[in-house]
Amino acid sequence: MFCASKNDPDEKRPNVNICPVCMGYPGTLPVINKQAVAHVLRIGAAVGGKIADFTEFDRKNYFYPDIPKGYQISQYKYPLITGGSISGVALTRIHLEEDTASSSHEDGSYSLVDFNRAGVPLMELVTEPVIHDAETAVKFAKELQLLLTYLGAGEANMEKGEMRVEANISVAPQRSDLSVDPRSDLVLGTKVEVKNLNSFKAVERAIKYEVERHISLLESGQKITQETRGWDENKQSTFSQRQKEDSHDYRYFPDPDLPKLYLGEIPEFAFVVLKKELPELPWTKRGRFIADYGLKLEDIEIFINDIALASEFEGIVANLEARLPSKRDDLAKLASNYITSDFIGIRKNNPAVRLPDDFYELILMVSAGEISSRGAKDILTIAVQSSEKRTIRNIAKEKGLLQQSDPEALKKMVTEIISDNPTVVADYKAGKIAALQFLVGQGMKKSKGSGNPGVLKKLFEESLK
Repeated sequence: MFCASKNDPDEKRPNVNICPVCMGYPGTLPVINKQAVAHVLRIGAAVGGKIADFTEFDRKNYFYPDIPKGYQISQYKYPLITGGSISGVALTRIHLEEDTASSSHEDGSYSLVDFNRAGVPLMELVTEPVIHDAETAVKFAKELQLLLTYLGAGEANMEKGEMRVEANISVAPQRSDLSVDPRSDLVLGTKVEVKNLNSFKAVERAIKYEVERHISLLESGQKITQETRGWDENKQSTFSQRQKEDSHDYRYFPDPDLPKLYLGEIPEFAFVVLKKELPELPWTKRGRFIADYGLKLEDIEIFINDIALASEFEGIVANLEARLPSKRDDLAKLASNYITSDFIGIRKNNPAVRLPDDFYELILMVSAGEISSRGAKDILTIAVQSSEKRTIRNIAKEKGLLQQSDPEALKKMVTEIISDNPTVVADYKAGKIAALQFLVGQGMKKSKGSGNPGVLKKLFEESLK
C-alpha cells in the first residue's frame, strides 16, 4: 500500500516480499499506492457511496508482533467512501489501510511471523447494524466478493486470506417493530467481534454460535465481555483472544509522512467518470439474465459467479439465435442445462477444460433429434477432454451416435421387438402404459443408442393399435 514490495498470496517462502518501508525501518518514507485508491473509489461508485472530497491516512497505534512499526497506517475520521449499500445492507464506510503480517503458532510453545503480507493494500468495509441473522450476513459477504472480482479489485479468495470477514455481534431485547425501521431507538447490547473468518460456512456458524452464547449468558444473569474472539473450526465454537479496544485506545492521529488527498481536484476520480467506467455489476447482470433468458435461478447463480463462463454462454446463445431465431429461448435453456450440469461436472475433475468452440452445434443437433440426450453427454465429454481438434459433428459420426430417425429403417427392428416380447405387448394392450417405455428402451438398446426414441415410440404405438 505504501511501497513497491510484491503482493503475492501464493508465495510460500517467508519474508521474501519485504522492504525497509513495509518493515518499518527508521528513516523510511511511505508513498501512497494510487491504484489501490482508485480501486476503492470504483467500489464506492458501484455501491452508490459518497466519495470524499478530502481524505487522509492516520496512524492506528497498538502493539502486536505482526505490526512491524508498532502502528498501522489506516483511515479514521476521513474515509474514502461513506454510505452506499450492497444486497440491501446499508454501508457505513469504506476505507484503505495496510495489512498486517501473518503469524503461525507452532505447538503452542512459540510463534513465527511472516512479513510478506505486511503492507499489502487492505480495503475495510463496515456495515450499519442492520443485519439480523447469519444468513443475511453470508449473502452480503458473497455479493461483496462478487463485486470485488467483477471490478478487478481483487480475487477475494477467502482460503488464501485475500478476503476475510469480521463479524461484530450483539443482541438486543426482542422487538416486534424491527421490520419497520431496524435502527429506530434500537439499544444494542455489548458487542463482540469474531475476527478473521475465512469461509462463508465459518461466518454463518460463528454468528449463530455467538448469538446463542450471548442469549444464554444474559438469560442466566451474566454479563457479556466486550472482546475479540476467534473461531475454532475443529470445535465449532468461538474462543477469547483479547479484550476489545475502543477507538480512543488506538490514539489515532494523521500520519505526518503522508500528504492529504483532495480527491475533488483529481478529474479521473470524479464520481461521474468512475461510474461511467464501471463494468456490468453482478446484481445488474443477474436481473438481465432473469429477464433475457428465463433460466432457473440456481443456473443463473452459476453464471453470475463465473464471469468467463457467462461470457461463453452468451456467445453460444448469439450463435443459436443467428441460426434459429424462433427457437432462441428454448435453445438457450437447453444450452444452460448442458453447461451447468454436464460441463460443470466434467470441469470439477479437470479445471483447465473449456467449452468447445462449436458447442452451439451440439445444442442444435439435440434440438433437431440428430443425437439423443445420452449421446450429447458422451460427445461433450469427448470434445472437452480430447487433445485433438475435432468438431462436434465429426465426433458424433465417429462414435456412431447420430440417431436414426428414418421410420423405414426402424420398422424392421420394431417388428422384431414386438415379436420377441409377447408378454410386454399383452401388458400394453391391457392398459399398462409403462410397457411401451420398456419396448422403446429395447429399441434404443438394439440400435445401440442410435434410434430416435420419439420415432421409435410413434412406430410402436402405430404397430400395436
